[in-house]
Amino acid sequence: MSSSTYAGWRAANRPSILDPARPVRGLTIAFCLWKVLVFLVIVSCPGLGYDTSTSHLYHDPSGSDVIPEDIEHLLLTIPRKFVRWDSIYFVHIAQNGYVFEQEWAFGYGYTQALAHLTSAIQHFTGWGGEVILAIEAILLSHIAHYLSVLALYRLSVNVFGNDTTTQRLICLLSSALHIICPAGAFLSAPYGESLFSFLNITGFYLYSSAYLDNKNGKRLSGDIKSVLSAVLFCAATTVRSNGILSGILFAYDASLQLRRVVSQSLSLNACAHLLVALISGCIIASGLILPQYLAHIAYCAENTTSRPWCQWYVPSIYGWVQSHYWNVGFLRYWSLSNLPLFVLAMPMLAILCRSSFWALDMAVPFIYPRALSGIDHASSSATTASLLLRLAAPQGILALLALTSYHVQIINRIASGYPLWYWYLVYLVSGNWGQIPPSIQHSRTFKSAVQSMVAYALVQATLFGSFLPPA
Repeated sequence: MSSSTYAGWRAANRPSILDPARPVRGLTIAFCLWKVLVFLVIVSCPGLGYDTSTSHLYHDPSGSDVIPEDIEHLLLTIPRKFVRWDSIYFVHIAQNGYVFEQEWAFGYGYTQALAHLTSAIQHFTGWGGEVILAIEAILLSHIAHYLSVLALYRLSVNVFGNDTTTQRLICLLSSALHIICPAGAFLSAPYGESLFSFLNITGFYLYSSAYLDNKNGKRLSGDIKSVLSAVLFCAATTVRSNGILSGILFAYDASLQLRRVVSQSLSLNACAHLLVALISGCIIASGLILPQYLAHIAYCAENTTSRPWCQWYVPSIYGWVQSHYWNVGFLRYWSLSNLPLFVLAMPMLAILCRSSFWALDMAVPFIYPRALSGIDHASSSATTASLLLRLAAPQGILALLALTSYHVQIINRIASGYPLWYWYLVYLVSGNWGQIPPSIQHSRTFKSAVQSMVAYALVQATLFGSFLPPA
């Protein structure tokens, strides 16, 4: 993209706050403006819809001795607008622990984070009860979402660089898309999506930093960052089980190192990297195993009338609860009554799949240099292509699982923690990563995508605040 083309595009398409020279300032302003808008939409919604479950959470007067009556009334009203659907479970679990078996479908890591945060605040301030817990959860979601926006910017810099204005613009636009992504109200409410996005994207950032360090010969630094990224992926897995898909990164690395060990002379360096990849994979797996182990102790170890899942070859309360209580399983959601939800999810599924194949397409010339010799891929560096290839698999498998085995509509919110599709949308407007002017059609596609995301998020916030489906 020439300087004149960029200047024209900048004047016509980009708000002045999104200045590539001051990315943190621009993203912070955009984030605050968007969050205020979503907040106002939610709190302005009328009534509780057809479900009054939220009202049953607010009978605990434990904070009434500390909070003035007028403020207490306000604090009762606003959180009720945000505690909807699954967040009712999250708040209840954080306050009371896992009382009912079906509650084990909801992320252990997120509920424990809320519980410990609430305990600490109550210790220092004396404020307690579900209302205060809900407010803390709302603040946690906002903070985690903001930090994940900044983490996505740093990850984008690692993948694409920031030496030129165009590169900085790519990084900035990708992060801005994360602010207005279709997860919308779920990134503001007491849900695990914000915390998952922060942990998963920051894990990708550390992983990409480790890749760059290893490429530059900083082996020790690279190995340390690899293990730290695995710790973050482990924490993300305790929040949402699909975090386990990030383990594919280390499975891929382990296969590369194993091939080096087998095909070349035995190398201490290759063996060390293989060991780091295996350890990292085990760390991530522990994020899925630990909650299952705790549930097994609670329901199976000292219980003479144990539950059916206790007898499974690999006991899993999560698998049992999802199947038995929530009807989650292969093609179980494929029914005529759910067709509108598939229609709702199809745009995001299409973007996830298309961007995954796009990443593979960008990487092919570097894997098989002669395969596409007639196509211009000069703008894609080997580093960028390699990282895109690694991130394509977790996102692509997530889309496939959502289509075949999940409640498909949740893909609109859980996709928020995966960076690849943001980059693909920016690719549509930036052309071949800024080396050629973008086509008019691609610019229109990007503009339509942004407009659709904003419209969807605002409609979703209205439905969410009114306790109306879909969720």
